Amino acid sequence: MVHYQRYHHPLRKGGVEVVIFEEEDESPQSSIGLLLCGSSGNSKRTRPKLLSLLFLSLLSCSLILAPQLFSFPPRFSLLHSFGYEDERLVSEMDVNTPICSSIPTGTICCDRSSIRSDICLMKGDVRTHSPSSSLYLFSSRNINGLIEYAPGLSEDVDKEEQDEEFQHEKIKPYTRKWETSVMDTIDELHLVSKAQTLGTRPECDVQHDVPAVFFSTGGYTGNVYHEFNDGILPLYITSQHFNKKVVFVILEFHSWWFTKYSDILSLLSDYPPIDFNRDNRTHCFPEAIVGLRIHDELSVDPSLMEGGKKTIRDFRDLLDRAYWPRIRSLIEDEERDTQSNSKEKLSLPPSSSSNIVKPKLAILSRNGSRSITNEDLLVKMARQIGFEVEVLMPVKTSELAQIYRSLNSSDVMVGVHGAAMTHFLFLRPGSVFIQVVPLGTEWAAETYYGEPATKLGLKYIGYKILPRESSLFDEYDRNDPVLTDPESVGKKGWEFTKKIYLDHQNVRLNLERFRKRLVRAYDYSFAKKNRRFGL
Repeated sequence: MVHYQRYHHPLRKGGVEVVIFEEEDESPQSSIGLLLCGSSGNSKRTRPKLLSLLFLSLLSCSLILAPQLFSFPPRFSLLHSFGYEDERLVSEMDVNTPICSSIPTGTICCDRSSIRSDICLMKGDVRTHSPSSSLYLFSSRNINGLIEYAPGLSEDVDKEEQDEEFQHEKIKPYTRKWETSVMDTIDELHLVSKAQTLGTRPECDVQHDVPAVFFSTGGYTGNVYHEFNDGILPLYITSQHFNKKVVFVILEFHSWWFTKYSDILSLLSDYPPIDFNRDNRTHCFPEAIVGLRIHDELSVDPSLMEGGKKTIRDFRDLLDRAYWPRIRSLIEDEERDTQSNSKEKLSLPPSSSSNIVKPKLAILSRNGSRSITNEDLLVKMARQIGFEVEVLMPVKTSELAQIYRSLNSSDVMVGVHGAAMTHFLFLRPGSVFIQVVPLGTEWAAETYYGEPATKLGLKYIGYKILPRESSLFDEYDRNDPVLTDPESVGKKGWEFTKKIYLDHQNVRLNLERFRKRLVRAYDYSFAKKNRRFGL
């Protein structure tokens, strides 16, 4: 079951916190010194006690505000004061580039502007400390770099001040930030930037020379929709530009999840994943991304992608590359099993219709709620129309490569709204997806599956059932809002939608009415499959 809600949160702008500490070998573009953008309710920063530091901060602010106070020419901008001397750098800055997408060494930058997820970047000497659920960023010149601008300050800096935290961010690396109930179950990470002083850094047990991506497989993991929408797709969006040179560090790690998605993960990373909660060793990274970027329901927005304008079709191509090695192995096993009968098959006379290829229809069957009670008659009707029919019933333990093989070879997929509709991602672009939409699920069906399927390039048909096609028709009065106005019932809250429409509703299709959609799908698929133009 997909857990869904309509949300109407306004996007918060500028919820970003950046602290940049100047390094000796930094380029002019990154030698910003100290930059604070916006504010964050999940961060804290210790305040220097020394008046000299306060004076230095005021002096920096004065320099930044000088262009405004003294009316410098329009071409003098804040970017110039930060070292962006080349106008081409300004003109080439992409307005769609994610906040914190590129940061200097010694920096923690958190983007909290999305209603879906927070994401933080750490660049420099990043070290894990799983017992305290912490990541530390150490900088060799945090304090000394400032001292160089204030002679004599070093004499006042004691050990306590050297050990102080310059920035402390808190983040739950899961992509349903707006849903408080599930976020309360997600482990929180502490991201801390500190001065690098003798004896303060934990020794590296494992030294990595590639970045890390930290994320959680808690929450709704176990539901295939959430596994793809909240996990696998955001992981692809966040990590694909590393070209597999990245380590995945997973909170609330599940071995079954890794086994289930290992074919995909192996195309995103060349390295074994790290179980953050159980691995107490200190892992050191040159860079870390904490949290995952998510665009929309089961979608990829090419304008927001790093490393090229990737689309949902590129993700679908990744699935193809992930599953075909296993599919070939399955085909080879089947060929060996049937080899003894091959001569008998070859001796059969060829069929007169051997050049005609039937379109294949895959029906995703359900047990329990939202099942099609006359599914047997649907199968019979589909075969009479001319389809080759395969009935699938995916469960949690189903091998994804097997499901992919069946749907990748199908021309049409039919199923009732629910998490299993996530498998439309396995259909080839140009295929037909018919989603049966029970009462009270219209918004979710279109938002979570209909619209994303169209973006993938599928021919989507939403079959909205009539009250008489619902099992609720026999339980409620004909004029009850449950039948006549499901939207008003949904406005009462998620628990009403779940109890009435998701958990206690089955479908008995009006086959005469449904046949019209199926014939359209057949005609389109037959013409396409047999290289003729149709609908």
